[in-house]
Amino acid sequence: MIYINVAVNNKSKYIDTLFTYKTCETVHVGDLVLLPFGKYNSKKEAIVCQLVSSPQYEEDKIKEIFQVTEREFLTEEMVKTALWMKQRYGIKYYDAFKCFTVKGKDPKEGKAKEPYKNIKGRYKKPDALTFEQQKALEQIEKAVKSGEQMNFLLHGVTASGKTQLYLEAIEKTIAIGKTAIMLVPEISLTKQVIEVFAGRFGKDNLAVLHSKLTPRERYDEWKRIKIGKAKIVVGARMGVFAPLQNIGLIVMDEEHEGSYKADMTPKYDTVDIALKRLGYYNGILLLGSATPSVVSYSRVEQGIYKLLKLEHRYNNTPLPSVSIVDMRAELKQGNTSIFSGELYSGIREELEEGRQVILLQNRRGYANFVSCRSCGKVMKCPDCGISLTYHKSKNKLLCHYCGKSFEIPKFCPECESSYIKYFGIGTEQVEEAVNEYFPGVETDRLDIDALKTRKDLDRILGAFAKGDTKVLIGTQLVAKGLDFDNVGLVGVIAADTTLNIPDYRSSERTFQLITQAAGRAGRGDRRGRVIIQTYEPDNYALISAAHHDYEEFFRQEILLREFMNYPPFSDLIMVNFTSEDGALAVSCGERCKAYMENALKGDEKVNILSPQVALNFKGKDAVRFYILIKCPRGKRNEYVYFLDNFNKIIVEEKIDCNMDIDVNPYSTY
Repeated sequence: MIYINVAVNNKSKYIDTLFTYKTCETVHVGDLVLLPFGKYNSKKEAIVCQLVSSPQYEEDKIKEIFQVTEREFLTEEMVKTALWMKQRYGIKYYDAFKCFTVKGKDPKEGKAKEPYKNIKGRYKKPDALTFEQQKALEQIEKAVKSGEQMNFLLHGVTASGKTQLYLEAIEKTIAIGKTAIMLVPEISLTKQVIEVFAGRFGKDNLAVLHSKLTPRERYDEWKRIKIGKAKIVVGARMGVFAPLQNIGLIVMDEEHEGSYKADMTPKYDTVDIALKRLGYYNGILLLGSATPSVVSYSRVEQGIYKLLKLEHRYNNTPLPSVSIVDMRAELKQGNTSIFSGELYSGIREELEEGRQVILLQNRRGYANFVSCRSCGKVMKCPDCGISLTYHKSKNKLLCHYCGKSFEIPKFCPECESSYIKYFGIGTEQVEEAVNEYFPGVETDRLDIDALKTRKDLDRILGAFAKGDTKVLIGTQLVAKGLDFDNVGLVGVIAADTTLNIPDYRSSERTFQLITQAAGRAGRGDRRGRVIIQTYEPDNYALISAAHHDYEEFFRQEILLREFMNYPPFSDLIMVNFTSEDGALAVSCGERCKAYMENALKGDEKVNILSPQVALNFKGKDAVRFYILIKCPRGKRNEYVYFLDNFNKIIVEEKIDCNMDIDVNPYSTY
């Protein structure tokens, strides 16, 4: 008789443990089995997690499985990674395992769905690599062949040829019989990457994984990977869970992007999963960015990552010139428009010379919020508590969290005043201003509101690539990965939009966004320029971005992080409590705080914030409060262990409040 510990496919938060079963069949870790479960022995699927030599229960109390339904459903590495996720993130077994599985069944003959079936390869092999590229590739290739797990951070300025280096590294990996994963931060960028990869490696060698695929497409791609038909996986965040074996390389392009941090349970960090999986196979992690995250760059100093640098653009075109415009001075001179004199002149000059312009405003809609000038009340979503954004095209107030729309009030609901006014600037307002000041010029807008279907992105970028669109206005989407030779100017309408977000990463995000946006200019044979409009021209993040000086930004930012004890000098743990009863959510938060303070009373550095309302919560008919814990570096597992124990107390007491743990959330506001 063989004894096994299994994770049952069971969503209930009241039953989250491994169960011991027995069988006469030969079984292995990762097999999918069917078994009797619960009082009524209902049939449930389960994944074999461990083989047990001597069970802790009496023989007659251990149930026998019905059958093994699929052998090698998951690899041993996937099972070990899922069990590690359970402990690291304080999640349920079911939540960890579902990351590696896809719902569906095998299609009928010839009925498999292939996403991007008609895509055409778009790749032109360069005559030679630059000296910097070749030097970096030699180190990566040496690591790939060594069979030792190594981590690289590729810090390359925009247009320095990072993608070409990724291709070369993947080719070296595939050549020795290993597999590779290529991750990009935005689903919208996946098609561009697939075109390049299909041109280089052939479409049949690729598989695609991201959340915008249909269930049929996702399952069929997952199955192609699982049976070994695809050796290279291209995708967004979820691609890190691809059912590959013998993984030799995982590439994370634009590694600094917040989209690599999951915002739904399980709230994993993609780089953590990549490191864990590669550790099993002794593979290589290659992180790339023109603006590495502060945490990643600090890992270089700690010796965790090895730094590779590309300091020059591939075509040797100089980085764009950058100027900072003080909007306070513009206001004193009587200029109340969206455009400073310098930006207006710059747009006009570029258009007259036949070049294109990108304008970045990282807020969609027409106005950021609407308020009463008499009493100051801001119009907010009654369900989410978030300020509503005015969309002129719909003449509605929209909530950017739950998506609900509201009529614009004629009178203030608080004081009944009629002095209702719009404040702030959104992409719609920028587009309106461009059409007003530059009549007849073809403009387009790239933000979530403009992307109704998959085809919208292709249409917008296609028109810009052909030169039909002269001015492209958008949110952060226009700053990510767009490669157009004819862009002469990038204008940042309001750098203060991200600079003043109430979050410790606000300076880092601003530096990254401006630097990435600036990188869209001058990618052809002429130097581009960037104009940054701000009310804080002396801010170190803006000055460093203007000088293309990442090291100076990092030097100042890391000093502030150390002084305030923010990551990487600590871990921030957000513990969320969600309930239909707000008082119950607060009560659970207070209990958790007291429990943690008692459990960690020997730790003098315990720093726990009292329960705060989660203003960005999107839940329906429920409220959320959270506590924020500053966890000393090196004690993360201990803190999560105690939090997991407290969660078990809530579950055992059957309190109608859900608790989840988010380690180092990308946003705390």
